[in-house]
Amino acid sequence: MSKIKAILFDLDGVVVDATEWHYEALNRALRLFGYEITRYEHLSHYNGLPTRKKLEMLTVEKGLPRALHGLINRVKQVYTREEIFSNCHPVFQKEYMFSRLRRDGYKLAICSNAIQDTVSLMVKNSGLEEYFDLLMSFEAVGKPKPDPAIYLEAIRRLGCTPDEVLIVEDAEYGVEAARASGAHLCQVSGFDEVDYFRITSAIERSEAIVQSVTQNVSGALEAVSSLGENWGESTETETTVQPQSRELRR
Repeated sequence: MSKIKAILFDLDGVVVDATEWHYEALNRALRLFGYEITRYEHLSHYNGLPTRKKLEMLTVEKGLPRALHGLINRVKQVYTREEIFSNCHPVFQKEYMFSRLRRDGYKLAICSNAIQDTVSLMVKNSGLEEYFDLLMSFEAVGKPKPDPAIYLEAIRRLGCTPDEVLIVEDAEYGVEAARASGAHLCQVSGFDEVDYFRITSAIERSEAIVQSVTQNVSGALEAVSSLGENWGESTETETTVQPQSRELRR
């Protein structure tokens, strides 16, 4: 039976309560050019996507000139850093969770649609750097979620197979990527749901599912093997009887 060896975490809204920071930073940048998104739009359509993808969507939906994308993206990253320095700080619940998971022997990684600088800064300011084997941005693979590339690459780098990995995700795009990777999924609704006991419960459920499937497959193989043996015995009986039948007919 495969046991869970690694846990991959999304960053925003899972490890760090940063959903609002990205919303505020993006809107501050957009307002400089007369654009804005509502909180509902952010949560229902934009949350969990890289800034560049959000700007592409804004061009299609609100007519944002593509020529402004580069400038708005750079300004947004400046505002994001300001939000991080103002609001990102250690949270005991998360420190306890990661210290326990580390002590339990799990490999730990962050896989985020944020840029690498933002990922590193958030983890550092949260006081969690020491717990992770890997901090990955979508920039490492060139494809943001919902493409599963970031998860598949993290699984490869950690030396695991998908059935040995649990992914913790909240946003729709991340959940889609996690499922496409073939790993186990622990879906949460937000930052406050992510704690040590929820994660360990998810691990137990995942391992129980694998064990159940393994047992079912083993049972099916035994049944098929038994049928094959019975069929072989039946064939041997028929072969033995046939010559006698021909003798009787003579």
